[in-house]
Amino acid sequence: MKSLRELMDLQGRVTVITGGAGHIGLAMGEALAELGAHIVVLDSQEDSCTKACASLERKFGAQTLPIVIDLIDEKAIRSVPEAVIKRFGRIDILINCAALVGTSTLQGWTTTFLEQKTDTWTKALEVNLTAPFVLIQACTPALIESGHGSVINIGSTYGVVGPDLSLYEGTPMGNPAAYAASKGGLIQLTRWLATNLAPKVRVNAISPGGVFRNQPQTFVERYIQKTPLKRMATEEDFKGMAAYLASDLSLYVTGQNFMVDGGWTIW
Repeated sequence: MKSLRELMDLQGRVTVITGGAGHIGLAMGEALAELGAHIVVLDSQEDSCTKACASLERKFGAQTLPIVIDLIDEKAIRSVPEAVIKRFGRIDILINCAALVGTSTLQGWTTTFLEQKTDTWTKALEVNLTAPFVLIQACTPALIESGHGSVINIGSTYGVVGPDLSLYEGTPMGNPAAYAASKGGLIQLTRWLATNLAPKVRVNAISPGGVFRNQPQTFVERYIQKTPLKRMATEEDFKGMAAYLASDLSLYVTGQNFMVDGGWTIW
């Protein structure tokens, strides 16, 4: 029987992370790099992408590959596996973390339902749902060949429950329908793929609760009141779940959506 250290060992395994230079994506990259994985950072900004890779190399001695990509460009997405295999020879883990989120300044995003725009809706679904579909499809042959294939989709509490709009009163924040619909779709895609890619590839989701990023104090106070653990999340809160789902610790786990929300959705 393997030890826990053996089960969590990711030495030599290759992880592709969309949004890998972002807050949660980078935290997950750090977690897996610390366990020995090579990290491929996919992000839309070259400077952020390069800095994230440099940080992972400096802190953990990880081998990295930055890939600057527009996640509404299907041709670019489908070219990712070739670039990764050329560099590392394999793909073992795929984390779909990039998303169009509620802090976006897009017109028709953080506004009332009647003012939300179709083009913004479409872009949210392209980034949050279509891009993961395309990338998983493109990476599937390599994930199957790996023998350790694991896909981790990053959902949201709002892909599971409806919003409490009173949290946002008096703030510039909002909760667009497109975000909820795209994350709900990604969670269901996770379940669908778990049956279709089994037994060679495991597919799971992590649904974060609200992460503290200097939101208005009134919002933070209201959010904490609804949260059993009485705080908002930090990026570090997602490292453990990422390590669990990426590694052999979760070899008998697929099709699950793990709520990492301090109990926010338990009511």
